[in-house]
Amino acid sequence: MTTFIPGPRGQGAEQPGDPQDSIETRDIAGLSQGQIVLRRFLRHKGALVGLITIACIALFCYSAVGVGPIPGWWQYNHYSSNPVLNPQGAPTMSLPAWLGGDGFAIGQHPFGQDDIGRDNFARVMKGTQISLMVMVVIGVVGLVIGSVVGALAGFYRGWLDNVLMRITDGFIILPTLVVGAILGKMVGGASAIALALALGLILWPTLARLVRGEFLGLREREFVDAARVTGASDLRIMLKHMFPNSMGVIIVNTSLLMAQAIVLETALSFLGFGIASPDVSLGQLINEYQSSFATRPWLFWWPGLFIIVIALCINFVGDGLRDAFDPRQKRIPSKRVMDRAVRRNAKAAGNGATGKGAAS
Repeated sequence: MTTFIPGPRGQGAEQPGDPQDSIETRDIAGLSQGQIVLRRFLRHKGALVGLITIACIALFCYSAVGVGPIPGWWQYNHYSSNPVLNPQGAPTMSLPAWLGGDGFAIGQHPFGQDDIGRDNFARVMKGTQISLMVMVVIGVVGLVIGSVVGALAGFYRGWLDNVLMRITDGFIILPTLVVGAILGKMVGGASAIALALALGLILWPTLARLVRGEFLGLREREFVDAARVTGASDLRIMLKHMFPNSMGVIIVNTSLLMAQAIVLETALSFLGFGIASPDVSLGQLINEYQSSFATRPWLFWWPGLFIIVIALCINFVGDGLRDAFDPRQKRIPSKRVMDRAVRRNAKAAGNGATGKGAAS
């Protein structure tokens, strides 16, 4: 949990003698800015759980069905038909085979099979792979374009700022879903990477606006003037001095952009404008199996569950990064820690008074 410290001393900030202030000061004493950010992030339980969950999901899905020529440990692939163990209309209603079978311990088809016998577990794992890849590519493309456009506009200002911001405004007013559907129809059948690149080209304006605002403030700071006096070039000033000080805004908003990206890709694939066969994504699986919701809902549930978990985890990580990079955020110590600090301060004050009395 974090709390906002609203103003300077005398307007809501803690006084030097407050226990919470001494705990915070003692906790970060001698640490660099990067170490302070890392410590704050690791203490954010939601962000840590989200990061670990995303890492486990990625490791699990990539190891299950493999990558390219590298095979996975799962016995089925996402495109081959297999004998339907529980055909539709049988008393079992094509239930997932949770136990038994000749394959993995959890059963031959733990997520069930579709009408032509394809293993839903392999398809969900492959769809998760592609959705994660699309999310990362969109995040990287949006990061690069948004950072470059925002940095140039904020650093040089003038006519370049006006031109770049009017272009940014033009992208902002475009309906993202409609433009994404058009781009998805044009390049979605080519490859998942092509679709991710196309979507990344329309999702950068918000980041560009935020980076521009950061650079407008940083360009007037003393360390930038000092770099100019020493003869540093504009490129060196931006790369060595201004970008590191804007990294908090960039990283936080890139993480939120990635969460938006996976939801957008899912929506486009569900509408039929995203990933096309032979590739498969989580949104495409939901689109394919929506007619089976009444009879075999587990075909619909699993891809939806993975979408929800991934989007939530990315948002948790973004919240943790925002709290870690924001210097106005402080963690409220527990009552026990506060009481211990009060006793320590009282003891130190008593020892100081005793020392003064003995000296006199």
